[in-house]
Amino acid sequence: MILTEEQEQKLARAQEILDYRFDSEHLLLSAITHPSATEGKSVKYSYERLEFLGDSILGAIVAAIAFHRFHDLDEGGLTRIKVALVSGASLSDVADRLGFADVIVFGSSETGTGKRGLHSALENVYEAVVAALYLDGGIGAAQEFVERTLIPRMSLDMAREPENPKSALQEKLQEDGITPTYKLVETQGPPHDRTFVAQVFAGTQGLARGTGRTKKEAESQAAKSTLARLGEFFGLGVDEETRAEKAEAAKLAKAEKAAARAEEKARKKSERAQAKQRKQG
Repeated sequence: MILTEEQEQKLARAQEILDYRFDSEHLLLSAITHPSATEGKSVKYSYERLEFLGDSILGAIVAAIAFHRFHDLDEGGLTRIKVALVSGASLSDVADRLGFADVIVFGSSETGTGKRGLHSALENVYEAVVAALYLDGGIGAAQEFVERTLIPRMSLDMAREPENPKSALQEKLQEDGITPTYKLVETQGPPHDRTFVAQVFAGTQGLARGTGRTKKEAESQAAKSTLARLGEFFGLGVDEETRAEKAEAAKLAKAEKAAARAEEKARKKSERAQAKQRKQG
């Protein structure tokens, strides 16, 4: 296979990042090649097939490590850890920090999209690289990469994250009479590789945003980000004493407002009575 200068440079850089020398470099080249780079070409190789395989291998590696690390967790807790760790947001962030954004081979249709359209590509490339390592060096090579780059994020706290961030956010905000809504605010990337951006709203107030490969995932990520920033948006999630103080202050303000309305009503009634007396006199 004759490689372009760009392919050679990115292939070399990718192997530096992975700290692994491939026997079959075409596997790695496929793993870092965006589908747009194969448009109009007779040979179709990109990360799509490898991503399919890598998704299953990655899930198995993460599940096995979580199973052996957290002996007291039930199936639900282990599932939440796995889901959080292999989510699109998690994988794309890890891939970005590794420098994968600089080694993806894009086609001309993707030129100029910058990092806005990278979210799903980074996630896909991470999974494809796991598959490429597995095919080239066996499960050991794939597991070493995952343990070095992704597993350090694994924590017991992930087991306590809500399985449905949207439901958790709604329950939390409705304690204060707020009902969250969601809007699709942006769509990034070409039709074959969409990334959606959703934002949570409380009335007209825009809260956190989230991205995902589907509208549902984008809304879920937006809800999750909002949950993490409740104190910033509303002062929620603080200690009970502070919440009680806020509730008492709100109650007092409401009572003062009601008293003011009653006083104003009494004043107007008195003025009408005086006016009537003057007219009769």
